[in-house]
Amino acid sequence: GILEITAVDVGIVAIKGLFSGRYLAMNKRGRLYASENYNAECEFVERIHELGYNTYASRLYRTVPNRAGTKRKASAERLWYLSINGKGRPRRGFKTRRTQKSSLFLPRVLD
Repeated sequence: GILEITAVDVGIVAIKGLFSGRYLAMNKRGRLYASENYNAECEFVERIHELGYNTYASRLYRTVPNRAGTKRKASAERLWYLSINGKGRPRRGFKTRRTQKSSLFLPRVLD
């Protein structure tokens, strides 16, 4: 389907299905869903890369670093990216990195 990307703030976008009228959203488990109403889960951080590809990360959810005192090494904060696998199914946000092909989108302008 055709998606309409609308800026809601600097670097923040909302993605809406043109025919369904629903917003693309990511829940706290990293799953994508279609929301009838606009809310904070519908906001994505848009990054434009050198080769013209865009990535979209949830503005609300991210993986936080491990706390001090745990045995594991503390990692950097990781964003949860919007991604679609090779079969066209959505992947969970926390399983995707920004460099993976499944998270790179090539937007086109329709007249």
